[in-house]
Amino acid sequence: MNVQTATHNPNIAFWKERTELAAAFRWTERLNMHEAVANHFSLAVNDDGTQFLINPNQRHFSRIKASDLLLLDANDPDVLDRPGAPDPTAWGLHGGIHRLCPHARCAMHVHSIHATVLACLADSNMPPIDQNTATFYNRYVIDEEFGGLAFESEGERCASMLKDPKVKVMIMGNHGVLILGENVADTFNRLYYFERAAETYIRALQTGQPLRVLSDEIAEKTAKELEDYPDQAEAHMSEMMAILDAENSDYAS
Repeated sequence: MNVQTATHNPNIAFWKERTELAAAFRWTERLNMHEAVANHFSLAVNDDGTQFLINPNQRHFSRIKASDLLLLDANDPDVLDRPGAPDPTAWGLHGGIHRLCPHARCAMHVHSIHATVLACLADSNMPPIDQNTATFYNRYVIDEEFGGLAFESEGERCASMLKDPKVKVMIMGNHGVLILGENVADTFNRLYYFERAAETYIRALQTGQPLRVLSDEIAEKTAKELEDYPDQAEAHMSEMMAILDAENSDYAS
């Protein structure tokens, strides 16, 4: 069955998931964390994670609507041969993730400025120097083997590094960042704060002054406290959508 083409109908399947994902695209553009018609967000919608929503090929983040999102099957070998096929790099990276990492319900890949600067450093580690950077203490992996555009083999190589459910962030050396999460709210919230953390670290480096690095004990304590902080991601998502709704945005159409 071809599950690839979205129907422009408010009764379309997975409407709540679609509207939240569309809102995340719109807000990412507003924050200038986008790459125009490039980069991709995906969300698994079935139990084993192999069917997923993703943005259509070459659609600007600022224009994506809930009904535009493609519904793909990670196990369908003919996806790229069908009309309305996704971007090949979107299929390569996100198809690989949803095929090989069923725990990765949502995946957001961007080339946001500060995360990408971090990914371009010879040492892409991010020390815990404040609350935001501590959020990611011991919770990311660095890909040191960039192999070009994320076509299918490169996507599967990246996915192989994300099989540990504890790893929610991949700093993609020479490339950008990939964020995983349980749903759209969880993933977008992590994406937002990773970019904030990377900006703090990069700006601190620019001063040329010694860094005040937290101890391992306090960094881990802070990370756990933030992981357990109640309802932040959901509130962040709800407020974003409320602002878009008040502006009469067409994201939920």
